[in-house]
Amino acid sequence: MTIRDPATRRIAAVVVLGALLSMLDATVVAVGLESMARDLGAGLGAAQWIAHSYLLALAVALPACGWLGRRIGAGRLWVLALAGFTAASLLCAAAPTLGLLVAARVLQGVAAGFLVPTGQALLGQAVGPDRLGRVMAVLGSVVSLGPALGPVVGGVLLDVASWPWLFLVNLPIGVVGLVAGLRVLPRGVPTRTGTLDVVGLLLAGIGLSALVYGLTAWGEQGAPAVVGGTVLGGGIALVLFVARSLRRPHPLTDLRLFADRRYATATLCSTLTGASLFGTVLVFPLLLQLGRGTDTTGTGLALLSYGLATAVSTPLAGRLTDRVGGGVVATAGCAGLVLTALPFAVAEPGPVLLQVLLVLRGIAIGFAAIPPTVAAYAAVRPEQLPDATTQLNALQRVGGAVGGALVATTLAALLPHGAGPAFAAVFWLLAGLGAVALVPAALLARSPVTATGR
Repeated sequence: MTIRDPATRRIAAVVVLGALLSMLDATVVAVGLESMARDLGAGLGAAQWIAHSYLLALAVALPACGWLGRRIGAGRLWVLALAGFTAASLLCAAAPTLGLLVAARVLQGVAAGFLVPTGQALLGQAVGPDRLGRVMAVLGSVVSLGPALGPVVGGVLLDVASWPWLFLVNLPIGVVGLVAGLRVLPRGVPTRTGTLDVVGLLLAGIGLSALVYGLTAWGEQGAPAVVGGTVLGGGIALVLFVARSLRRPHPLTDLRLFADRRYATATLCSTLTGASLFGTVLVFPLLLQLGRGTDTTGTGLALLSYGLATAVSTPLAGRLTDRVGGGVVATAGCAGLVLTALPFAVAEPGPVLLQVLLVLRGIAIGFAAIPPTVAAYAAVRPEQLPDATTQLNALQRVGGAVGGALVATTLAALLPHGAGPAFAAVFWLLAGLGAVALVPAALLARSPVTATGR
Protein backbone atom coordinates (compact mmCIF):
# COMPACT_ATOMS: atom_id res chain seq x y z
CA MET A 1 0.00 0.00 0.00
CA THR A 2 1.62 3.23 -1.16
CA ILE A 3 -0.02 5.57 1.36
CA ARG A 4 2.49 7.22 3.69
CA ASP A 5 0.22 8.86 6.25
CA PRO A 6 -0.41 6.26 9.01
CA ALA A 7 -3.95 7.46 9.82
CA THR A 8 -4.99 7.36 6.17
CA ARG A 9 -3.32 3.97 5.74
CA ARG A 10 -5.38 2.56 8.61
CA ILE A 11 -8.61 3.99 7.20
CA ALA A 12 -7.78 2.57 3.76
CA ALA A 13 -7.02 -0.89 5.20
CA VAL A 14 -10.38 -1.03 7.00
CA VAL A 15 -12.37 0.27 4.04
CA VAL A 16 -10.64 -2.17 1.70
CA LEU A 17 -11.67 -5.07 3.93
CA GLY A 18 -15.35 -4.18 3.61
CA ALA A 19 -15.10 -3.60 -0.13
CA LEU A 20 -13.43 -6.96 -0.69
CA LEU A 21 -16.14 -8.74 1.30
CA SER A 22 -18.97 -7.14 -0.67
CA MET A 23 -17.41 -7.69 -4.11
CA LEU A 24 -16.15 -11.21 -3.38
CA ASP A 25 -19.56 -12.29 -2.14
CA ALA A 26 -21.14 -11.22 -5.43
CA THR A 27 -19.16 -13.91 -7.30
CA VAL A 28 -18.11 -16.55 -4.77
CA VAL A 29 -21.69 -17.79 -4.41
CA ALA A 30 -22.12 -18.39 -8.14
CA VAL A 31 -20.15 -21.65 -8.10
CA GLY A 32 -22.33 -23.04 -5.29
CA LEU A 33 -25.75 -22.49 -6.83
CA GLU A 34 -26.10 -26.10 -7.96
CA SER A 35 -25.21 -27.43 -4.49
CA MET A 36 -27.63 -25.01 -2.81
CA ALA A 37 -30.44 -25.92 -5.19
CA ARG A 38 -29.91 -29.64 -4.57
CA ASP A 39 -29.74 -29.35 -0.76
CA LEU A 40 -32.71 -26.98 -0.53
CA GLY A 41 -34.89 -28.98 -2.93
CA ALA A 42 -35.16 -26.22 -5.54
CA GLY A 43 -34.58 -26.04 -9.25
CA LEU A 44 -31.44 -24.42 -10.62
CA GLY A 45 -33.54 -21.71 -12.29
CA ALA A 46 -35.10 -20.73 -8.96
CA ALA A 47 -31.70 -20.89 -7.29
CA GLN A 48 -30.45 -18.16 -9.64
CA TRP A 49 -32.36 -15.75 -7.40
CA ILE A 50 -29.72 -16.39 -4.73
CA ALA A 51 -27.37 -14.43 -6.99
CA HIS A 52 -29.91 -12.05 -8.54
CA SER A 53 -31.44 -10.97 -5.22
CA TYR A 54 -28.05 -9.88 -3.88
CA LEU A 55 -27.23 -7.75 -6.93
CA LEU A 56 -30.70 -6.19 -7.11
CA ALA A 57 -30.76 -5.38 -3.39
CA LEU A 58 -27.33 -3.79 -3.77
CA ALA A 59 -28.72 -1.60 -6.57
CA VAL A 60 -31.77 -0.63 -4.49
CA ALA A 61 -29.59 0.43 -1.55
CA LEU A 62 -27.40 2.79 -3.56
CA PRO A 63 -29.89 5.71 -3.90
CA ALA A 64 -30.21 6.04 -0.12
CA CYS A 65 -26.47 5.82 0.53
CA GLY A 66 -25.63 9.50 0.06
CA TRP A 67 -28.56 10.73 2.16
CA LEU A 68 -27.78 8.33 5.00
CA GLY A 69 -24.07 9.20 4.87
CA ARG A 70 -24.89 12.87 5.33
CA ARG A 71 -27.57 12.16 7.93
CA ILE A 72 -25.60 9.98 10.37
CA GLY A 73 -22.00 10.35 9.16
CA ALA A 74 -20.13 8.15 6.70
CA GLY A 75 -18.15 6.31 9.39
CA ARG A 76 -21.25 5.33 11.35
CA LEU A 77 -23.00 4.17 8.18
CA TRP A 78 -20.00 2.03 7.18
CA VAL A 79 -19.87 0.30 10.58
CA LEU A 80 -23.62 -0.33 10.56
CA ALA A 81 -23.42 -1.69 7.00
CA LEU A 82 -20.61 -4.12 7.85
CA ALA A 83 -22.49 -5.27 10.96
CA GLY A 84 -25.58 -5.88 8.84
CA PHE A 85 -23.55 -7.71 6.19
CA THR A 86 -21.94 -9.98 8.80
CA ALA A 87 -25.25 -10.79 10.49
CA ALA A 88 -26.91 -11.46 7.13
CA SER A 89 -24.05 -13.84 6.23
CA LEU A 90 -24.87 -15.90 9.32
CA LEU A 91 -28.57 -15.94 8.34
CA CYS A 92 -27.62 -17.12 4.82
CA ALA A 93 -25.56 -19.99 6.19
CA ALA A 94 -28.38 -21.10 8.52
CA ALA A 95 -31.24 -20.74 6.00
CA PRO A 96 -33.27 -23.99 5.80
CA THR A 97 -35.25 -23.07 2.66
CA LEU A 98 -34.61 -21.28 -0.62
CA GLY A 99 -37.06 -18.51 0.27
CA LEU A 100 -35.31 -17.70 3.55
CA LEU A 101 -31.90 -17.84 1.85
CA VAL A 102 -33.04 -15.36 -0.80
CA ALA A 103 -34.47 -13.08 1.92
CA ALA A 104 -31.16 -13.18 3.79
CA ARG A 105 -29.30 -12.44 0.56
CA VAL A 106 -31.50 -9.35 0.11
CA LEU A 107 -30.39 -8.10 3.54
CA GLN A 108 -26.80 -8.91 2.66
CA GLY A 109 -27.09 -7.04 -0.65
CA VAL A 110 -28.56 -3.93 0.98
CA ALA A 111 -25.66 -3.81 3.44
CA ALA A 112 -23.15 -4.38 0.63
CA GLY A 113 -24.70 -1.51 -1.32
CA PHE A 114 -23.58 0.88 1.41
CA LEU A 115 -20.04 -0.44 1.94
CA VAL A 116 -18.21 0.53 -1.28
CA PRO A 117 -19.57 4.07 -1.88
CA THR A 118 -19.39 4.93 1.83
CA GLY A 119 -15.82 3.65 1.95
CA GLN A 120 -14.94 5.78 -1.06
CA ALA A 121 -16.45 8.83 0.61
CA LEU A 122 -14.45 8.16 3.79
CA LEU A 123 -11.21 7.89 1.83
CA GLY A 124 -11.97 10.96 -0.24
CA GLN A 125 -12.66 13.03 2.86
CA ALA A 126 -9.53 11.74 4.61
CA VAL A 127 -7.04 12.86 1.95
CA GLY A 128 -6.51 15.94 -0.15
CA PRO A 129 -7.20 15.86 -3.90
CA ASP A 130 -3.47 15.63 -4.65
CA ARG A 131 -3.43 12.08 -3.23
CA LEU A 132 -6.92 11.03 -4.25
CA GLY A 133 -5.76 8.92 -7.19
CA ARG A 134 -3.39 6.64 -5.33
CA VAL A 135 -5.77 6.21 -2.39
CA MET A 136 -8.76 5.31 -4.59
CA ALA A 137 -6.50 3.00 -6.58
CA VAL A 138 -5.75 0.99 -3.44
CA LEU A 139 -9.47 0.42 -3.00
CA GLY A 140 -9.94 -0.27 -6.71
CA SER A 141 -7.13 -2.82 -6.85
CA VAL A 142 -8.72 -4.89 -4.10
CA VAL A 143 -12.25 -4.55 -5.50
CA SER A 144 -11.01 -5.75 -8.89
CA LEU A 145 -9.78 -8.96 -7.28
CA GLY A 146 -13.32 -9.88 -6.21
CA PRO A 147 -14.61 -11.12 -9.60
CA ALA A 148 -11.28 -12.88 -10.28
CA LEU A 149 -10.90 -14.61 -6.91
CA GLY A 150 -14.59 -15.37 -6.30
CA PRO A 151 -14.91 -18.52 -8.45
CA VAL A 152 -11.56 -19.85 -7.23
CA VAL A 153 -12.35 -19.27 -3.53
CA GLY A 154 -15.84 -20.72 -3.98
CA GLY A 155 -14.51 -23.80 -5.75
CA VAL A 156 -11.94 -24.47 -3.02
CA LEU A 157 -14.50 -24.06 -0.23
CA LEU A 158 -16.93 -26.45 -1.94
CA ASP A 159 -14.15 -29.00 -2.39
CA VAL A 160 -13.40 -29.12 1.36
CA ALA A 161 -16.73 -28.10 2.93
CA SER A 162 -20.45 -27.57 2.25
CA TRP A 163 -22.13 -24.50 0.73
CA PRO A 164 -22.94 -22.73 4.07
CA TRP A 165 -19.21 -22.09 4.39
CA LEU A 166 -19.46 -19.76 1.39
CA PHE A 167 -21.19 -17.44 3.88
CA LEU A 168 -19.60 -18.50 7.18
CA VAL A 169 -16.18 -17.48 5.89
CA ASN A 170 -17.42 -13.86 6.06
CA LEU A 171 -17.95 -13.96 9.83
CA PRO A 172 -14.36 -13.73 11.16
CA ILE A 173 -13.46 -11.15 8.51
CA GLY A 174 -16.56 -9.13 9.36
CA VAL A 175 -15.82 -9.19 13.10
CA VAL A 176 -12.23 -8.06 12.53
CA GLY A 177 -13.50 -5.29 10.24
CA LEU A 178 -16.04 -4.13 12.83
CA VAL A 179 -13.48 -3.93 15.64
CA ALA A 180 -11.03 -2.09 13.40
CA GLY A 181 -13.72 0.21 12.02
CA LEU A 182 -14.90 1.25 15.48
CA ARG A 183 -11.32 2.10 16.43
CA VAL A 184 -10.07 3.71 13.22
CA LEU A 185 -12.82 5.28 11.14
CA PRO A 186 -13.91 8.88 11.74
CA ARG A 187 -17.60 8.87 12.57
CA GLY A 188 -18.33 11.93 10.45
CA VAL A 189 -20.37 14.99 11.32
CA PRO A 190 -24.10 14.63 10.59
CA THR A 191 -25.48 17.47 8.49
CA ARG A 192 -28.95 18.85 7.94
CA THR A 193 -30.34 16.88 5.04
CA GLY A 194 -34.06 17.49 5.29
CA THR A 195 -36.52 14.64 5.62
CA LEU A 196 -36.03 11.45 3.64
CA ASP A 197 -37.66 11.69 0.21
CA VAL A 198 -39.54 8.39 0.40
CA VAL A 199 -41.18 8.82 -3.00
CA GLY A 200 -37.82 9.62 -4.56
CA LEU A 201 -36.25 6.61 -2.85
CA LEU A 202 -38.97 4.33 -4.21
CA LEU A 203 -38.62 5.76 -7.72
CA ALA A 204 -34.83 5.45 -7.68
CA GLY A 205 -34.76 2.02 -6.06
CA ILE A 206 -37.45 0.52 -8.28
CA GLY A 207 -36.10 2.22 -11.39
CA LEU A 208 -32.49 1.21 -10.84
CA SER A 209 -33.26 -2.39 -9.86
CA ALA A 210 -35.77 -2.83 -12.70
CA LEU A 211 -33.33 -1.42 -15.24
CA VAL A 212 -30.42 -3.57 -14.04
CA TYR A 213 -32.56 -6.71 -13.80
CA GLY A 214 -34.23 -6.06 -17.14
CA LEU A 215 -30.93 -5.56 -18.93
CA THR A 216 -29.50 -8.70 -17.30
CA ALA A 217 -32.55 -10.76 -18.25
CA TRP A 218 -32.43 -9.26 -21.75
CA GLY A 219 -28.97 -10.69 -22.16
CA GLU A 220 -30.00 -14.10 -20.83
CA GLN A 221 -33.41 -14.46 -22.48
CA GLY A 222 -33.39 -12.18 -25.50
CA ALA A 223 -36.01 -9.42 -25.51
CA PRO A 224 -39.48 -10.78 -24.75
CA ALA A 225 -42.22 -8.32 -23.94
CA VAL A 226 -41.90 -8.75 -20.16
CA VAL A 227 -38.16 -8.03 -20.19
CA GLY A 228 -38.58 -5.06 -22.53
CA GLY A 229 -41.37 -3.74 -20.32
CA THR A 230 -39.15 -4.05 -17.25
CA VAL A 231 -36.40 -2.03 -18.91
CA LEU A 232 -38.88 0.60 -20.08
CA GLY A 233 -40.56 0.80 -16.68
CA GLY A 234 -37.21 1.17 -14.94
CA GLY A 235 -36.20 3.93 -17.33
CA ILE A 236 -39.46 5.82 -16.78
CA ALA A 237 -39.09 5.57 -12.99
CA LEU A 238 -35.57 6.99 -13.18
CA VAL A 239 -36.70 9.86 -15.40
CA LEU A 240 -39.41 10.70 -12.86
CA PHE A 241 -36.81 10.49 -10.09
CA VAL A 242 -34.53 12.95 -11.90
CA ALA A 243 -37.39 15.39 -12.51
CA ARG A 244 -38.46 15.20 -8.86
CA SER A 245 -34.93 15.57 -7.50
CA LEU A 246 -34.21 18.69 -9.54
CA ARG A 247 -37.28 20.40 -8.03
CA ARG A 248 -36.59 19.60 -4.37
CA PRO A 249 -34.41 21.76 -2.08
CA HIS A 250 -33.12 18.65 -0.26
CA PRO A 251 -33.13 15.80 -2.79
CA LEU A 252 -32.16 12.21 -2.05
CA THR A 253 -28.98 12.80 -4.06
CA ASP A 254 -27.81 16.09 -5.52
CA LEU A 255 -28.08 15.68 -9.30
CA ARG A 256 -26.96 19.28 -9.77
CA LEU A 257 -23.43 17.94 -9.56
CA PHE A 258 -23.81 17.07 -13.24
CA ALA A 259 -23.90 20.78 -14.06
CA ASP A 260 -20.11 20.65 -13.66
CA ARG A 261 -18.79 19.64 -17.09
CA ARG A 262 -15.76 17.85 -15.66
CA TYR A 263 -17.85 15.80 -13.27
CA ALA A 264 -20.37 14.90 -15.99
CA THR A 265 -17.64 13.93 -18.47
CA ALA A 266 -15.76 11.82 -15.91
CA THR A 267 -18.98 10.08 -14.87
CA LEU A 268 -19.82 9.26 -18.51
CA CYS A 269 -16.34 7.83 -19.02
CA SER A 270 -16.64 5.78 -15.82
CA THR A 271 -20.02 4.40 -16.92
CA LEU A 272 -18.65 3.34 -20.32
CA THR A 273 -15.59 1.70 -18.83
CA GLY A 274 -17.93 -0.11 -16.44
CA ALA A 275 -19.66 -1.58 -19.49
CA SER A 276 -16.30 -2.76 -20.84
CA LEU A 277 -15.33 -4.20 -17.46
CA PHE A 278 -18.47 -6.28 -16.99
CA GLY A 279 -18.50 -7.29 -20.64
CA THR A 280 -14.95 -8.57 -20.20
CA VAL A 281 -15.80 -10.44 -16.98
CA LEU A 282 -18.67 -12.17 -18.81
CA VAL A 283 -17.08 -13.01 -22.15
CA PHE A 284 -13.77 -14.61 -21.14
CA PRO A 285 -15.25 -17.43 -18.98
CA LEU A 286 -17.67 -18.19 -21.83
CA LEU A 287 -14.85 -18.10 -24.38
CA LEU A 288 -12.83 -20.60 -22.35
CA GLN A 289 -15.76 -22.90 -21.54
CA LEU A 290 -17.84 -22.81 -24.72
CA GLY A 291 -15.15 -21.97 -27.23
CA ARG A 292 -12.26 -24.02 -25.82
CA GLY A 293 -13.86 -26.66 -23.58
CA THR A 294 -12.12 -25.59 -20.36
CA ASP A 295 -13.70 -26.82 -17.10
CA THR A 296 -14.82 -24.47 -14.31
CA THR A 297 -11.69 -24.79 -12.17
CA GLY A 298 -9.41 -24.40 -15.19
CA THR A 299 -11.35 -21.31 -16.24
CA GLY A 300 -10.93 -19.70 -12.83
CA LEU A 301 -7.21 -20.39 -12.78
CA ALA A 302 -6.74 -19.18 -16.37
CA LEU A 303 -8.42 -15.88 -15.53
CA LEU A 304 -6.32 -15.22 -12.42
CA SER A 305 -3.75 -13.48 -14.62
CA TYR A 306 -6.36 -10.95 -15.70
CA GLY A 307 -7.49 -10.22 -12.13
CA LEU A 308 -3.96 -9.96 -10.79
CA ALA A 309 -2.88 -7.67 -13.65
CA THR A 310 -5.84 -5.39 -12.92
CA ALA A 311 -5.06 -5.33 -9.21
CA VAL A 312 -1.37 -4.58 -9.79
CA SER A 313 -1.97 -1.89 -12.42
CA THR A 314 -4.54 0.17 -10.52
CA PRO A 315 -2.09 1.57 -7.92
CA LEU A 316 0.19 2.65 -10.77
CA ALA A 317 -2.79 4.21 -12.53
CA GLY A 318 -3.66 6.06 -9.33
CA ARG A 319 -0.17 7.51 -8.93
CA LEU A 320 -0.10 8.57 -12.57
CA THR A 321 -3.53 10.16 -12.17
CA ASP A 322 -2.27 12.28 -9.29
CA ARG A 323 0.70 13.32 -11.43
CA VAL A 324 -0.69 13.94 -14.93
CA GLY A 325 -4.48 13.86 -14.53
CA GLY A 326 -7.21 11.27 -14.91
CA GLY A 327 -7.99 12.09 -18.52
CA VAL A 328 -4.51 11.29 -19.82
CA VAL A 329 -4.37 7.96 -17.98
CA ALA A 330 -7.94 7.04 -18.92
CA THR A 331 -7.19 7.78 -22.58
CA ALA A 332 -4.29 5.33 -22.50
CA GLY A 333 -6.46 2.74 -20.75
CA CYS A 334 -9.35 3.05 -23.21
CA ALA A 335 -6.92 2.76 -26.13
CA GLY A 336 -5.67 -0.43 -24.47
CA LEU A 337 -9.24 -1.75 -24.28
CA VAL A 338 -9.53 -1.35 -28.04
CA LEU A 339 -6.14 -2.88 -28.84
CA THR A 340 -6.56 -5.91 -26.57
CA ALA A 341 -9.98 -6.77 -28.03
CA LEU A 342 -8.93 -6.67 -31.69
CA PRO A 343 -6.71 -9.81 -31.68
CA PHE A 344 -9.70 -11.89 -30.48
CA ALA A 345 -11.91 -10.29 -33.13
CA VAL A 346 -9.65 -11.28 -36.04
CA ALA A 347 -8.08 -14.57 -34.85
CA GLU A 348 -8.09 -17.25 -32.14
CA PRO A 349 -5.03 -16.64 -29.94
CA GLY A 350 -3.22 -19.71 -28.63
CA PRO A 351 -2.78 -20.44 -24.89
CA VAL A 352 0.39 -18.36 -24.45
CA LEU A 353 -0.87 -15.36 -26.42
CA LEU A 354 -4.20 -15.65 -24.56
CA GLN A 355 -2.42 -15.18 -21.23
CA VAL A 356 -0.39 -12.26 -22.59
CA LEU A 357 -3.55 -10.55 -23.84
CA LEU A 358 -5.36 -11.22 -20.55
CA VAL A 359 -2.53 -9.52 -18.65
CA LEU A 360 -2.53 -6.56 -21.06
CA ARG A 361 -6.32 -6.24 -20.86
CA GLY A 362 -6.14 -6.33 -17.07
CA ILE A 363 -3.65 -3.45 -17.20
CA ALA A 364 -5.90 -1.56 -19.62
CA ILE A 365 -8.91 -2.03 -17.31
CA GLY A 366 -6.87 -0.73 -14.38
CA PHE A 367 -5.87 2.36 -16.35
CA ALA A 368 -9.37 2.94 -17.75
CA ALA A 369 -11.52 2.34 -14.66
CA ILE A 370 -9.91 4.23 -11.75
CA PRO A 371 -8.78 7.57 -13.32
CA PRO A 372 -12.23 8.83 -14.46
CA THR A 373 -13.64 7.96 -11.03
CA VAL A 374 -10.86 9.95 -9.37
CA ALA A 375 -11.43 12.83 -11.80
CA ALA A 376 -15.12 12.88 -10.89
CA TYR A 377 -14.42 12.93 -7.15
CA ALA A 378 -11.75 15.63 -7.58
CA ALA A 379 -14.33 17.85 -9.31
CA VAL A 380 -16.58 18.06 -6.23
CA ARG A 381 -16.17 19.46 -2.74
CA PRO A 382 -15.49 17.05 0.18
CA GLU A 383 -19.01 17.50 1.57
CA GLN A 384 -20.43 16.47 -1.83
CA LEU A 385 -18.55 13.15 -1.90
CA PRO A 386 -21.41 11.04 -0.43
CA ASP A 387 -23.61 12.12 -3.36
CA ALA A 388 -20.82 11.68 -5.92
CA THR A 389 -19.90 8.18 -4.75
CA THR A 390 -23.56 7.15 -4.78
CA GLN A 391 -24.10 8.44 -8.31
CA LEU A 392 -20.94 6.91 -9.77
CA ASN A 393 -21.56 3.50 -8.22
CA ALA A 394 -25.15 3.48 -9.49
CA LEU A 395 -24.15 4.48 -13.02
CA GLN A 396 -21.28 1.99 -13.08
CA ARG A 397 -23.80 -0.72 -12.21
CA VAL A 398 -26.10 0.39 -15.03
CA GLY A 399 -23.13 0.53 -17.39
CA GLY A 400 -22.13 -2.97 -16.32
CA ALA A 401 -25.64 -4.26 -16.96
CA VAL A 402 -25.61 -2.68 -20.43
CA GLY A 403 -22.21 -4.21 -21.23
CA GLY A 404 -23.27 -7.62 -19.99
CA ALA A 405 -26.55 -7.47 -21.89
CA LEU A 406 -24.83 -6.51 -25.15
CA VAL A 407 -22.33 -9.36 -24.83
CA ALA A 408 -24.91 -11.98 -23.81
CA THR A 409 -27.43 -10.94 -26.48
CA THR A 410 -24.79 -11.03 -29.22
CA LEU A 411 -23.62 -14.49 -28.16
CA ALA A 412 -27.17 -15.83 -27.88
CA ALA A 413 -27.94 -14.62 -31.41
CA LEU A 414 -24.73 -15.86 -33.07
CA LEU A 415 -23.64 -19.00 -31.19
CA PRO A 416 -26.00 -21.24 -33.22
CA HIS A 417 -23.96 -20.23 -36.28
CA GLY A 418 -20.65 -21.23 -34.67
CA ALA A 419 -18.55 -20.25 -31.65
CA GLY A 420 -15.80 -18.62 -33.74
CA PRO A 421 -17.97 -16.00 -35.50
CA ALA A 422 -19.98 -15.38 -32.32
CA PHE A 423 -16.97 -14.57 -30.14
CA ALA A 424 -15.38 -12.55 -32.94
CA ALA A 425 -18.49 -10.36 -33.06
CA VAL A 426 -18.43 -9.92 -29.29
CA PHE A 427 -14.84 -8.74 -29.31
CA TRP A 428 -15.60 -6.29 -32.12
CA LEU A 429 -18.34 -5.03 -29.80
CA LEU A 430 -15.90 -4.69 -26.88
CA ALA A 431 -13.46 -2.85 -29.13
CA GLY A 432 -16.30 -0.49 -30.05
CA LEU A 433 -17.15 0.14 -26.39
CA GLY A 434 -13.52 1.03 -25.74
CA ALA A 435 -13.50 3.38 -28.73
CA VAL A 436 -16.65 5.15 -27.51
CA ALA A 437 -15.15 5.54 -24.02
CA LEU A 438 -12.12 7.20 -25.64
CA VAL A 439 -14.23 10.27 -26.44
CA PRO A 440 -15.00 11.41 -22.86
CA ALA A 441 -11.52 10.25 -21.79
CA ALA A 442 -9.96 12.56 -24.39
CA LEU A 443 -12.20 15.41 -23.23
CA LEU A 444 -11.02 14.81 -19.67
CA ALA A 445 -7.42 14.98 -20.88
CA ARG A 446 -8.07 18.58 -21.93
CA SER A 447 -9.02 19.48 -18.32
CA PRO A 448 -6.43 20.57 -15.73
CA VAL A 449 -3.63 18.02 -15.71
CA THR A 450 -3.70 17.21 -12.00
CA ALA A 451 -6.43 16.05 -9.67
CA THR A 452 -6.01 19.27 -7.72
CA GLY A 453 -7.02 21.45 -10.60
CA ARG A 454 -10.47 22.91 -10.21
